[in-house]
Amino acid sequence: MSTANITKNFSNAEQAALRLLQADIPDTERPYQEIAEQTGLTETAVLRLLQDLKEQGVVRRFGATLRHQQAGYGANAMVAWFVEQDRDLDEVGKIMAQRPEITHCYQRVNCYAWPYNLYTMVHARSREECMDVVEQLARIARVPQYDILFSRKELKKTSMAYF
Repeated sequence: MSTANITKNFSNAEQAALRLLQADIPDTERPYQEIAEQTGLTETAVLRLLQDLKEQGVVRRFGATLRHQQAGYGANAMVAWFVEQDRDLDEVGKIMAQRPEITHCYQRVNCYAWPYNLYTMVHARSREECMDVVEQLARIARVPQYDILFSRKELKKTSMAYF
């Protein structure tokens, strides 16, 4: 949930509701009612708050997060790609972002002896499967220069907290 485009001030109760919504929502039949009861709002007010933020483009989506290691996706790698300057970086990024194994795709400024300007996060069941995905992407997107940085140990993984 990004607050970059928020155009209103939130009441203390709304901030409390957003704080709860940033975490795991209650696993109950009526989770928004439970959040409402904890914050002094009504269930309708909590739902309206979320709807307003969605309409403003502040909330892009609202969904479950799968813990990929626990679901059997033990190979994770950030891939640093060098896309030549004469190529349309957005076009290459769209090609890569279409793959279901890619969860993040970012353009970044390259610097010094590090030429890479596009980064993807690849998740697969095995190291070999991850490397296969990268090799396929290199062929399809016609980006032959890349480095694969496999995750060794997860030290921290949290969602951003705004309130």
